[in-house]
Amino acid sequence: AGATHAYGLSRDDRVLQFAPLHFDASVEEIFLTLCAGARLVLRTDEMLQSVPRLLEACAERGITVLDLPTAFWHELAYSISTGAARLPPSIRTVIIGGEAALPERVARWRASVGPEVRLLNTYGPTEATVVATVATLSGANVEPADEEVPIGRPLPGVRAALIDERGRSVSPGAEGELCLSGGGLAPGYLKRPELDAPRFITLDELPDRPRAYRRGD
Repeated sequence: AGATHAYGLSRDDRVLQFAPLHFDASVEEIFLTLCAGARLVLRTDEMLQSVPRLLEACAERGITVLDLPTAFWHELAYSISTGAARLPPSIRTVIIGGEAALPERVARWRASVGPEVRLLNTYGPTEATVVATVATLSGANVEPADEEVPIGRPLPGVRAALIDERGRSVSPGAEGELCLSGGGLAPGYLKRPELDAPRFITLDELPDRPRAYRRGD
């Protein structure tokens, strides 16, 4: 529900299911789309022959939302910036995630695509149900940034906290380890209690002492 709100999905959208079913990103594509009453368009292996072929297929199917692994998007952004491929006019939102986005590719995207298409950078582990934070990198009223690409702020229903090595909240502006909590947090690793203890902790300093996942970042 939080991601559907943040991404602005509606029943008029046509979303390409890019991720295979054994990859956690498919959860986001399938359930966000169907719960919004939108149309889920299944990707074929033939679409992956090249970036131009994928975008041609998106144009043929009227895709409005693309949810891509960042590594694949890096190639797509480069192809569009060099004129080797063209982004279909039907696409209004592109969502990326899975690894850090390169500032150089973000700059290429902004220069070649412009603010008409929203580019969302997402971050999150499987343990927090796929996506926990989102940043708008390109679109209307977005200021260009020369620094590292941000991961944004928590989605509705997600809480993020930075803690020090003693488990205490760090002061604003200080570095710390990222912890995530909220309704999407996993109960733990199935039949692996020895893995739960170092990763799933209680943040005793926060008012309601929430249970959280230590990301390690």
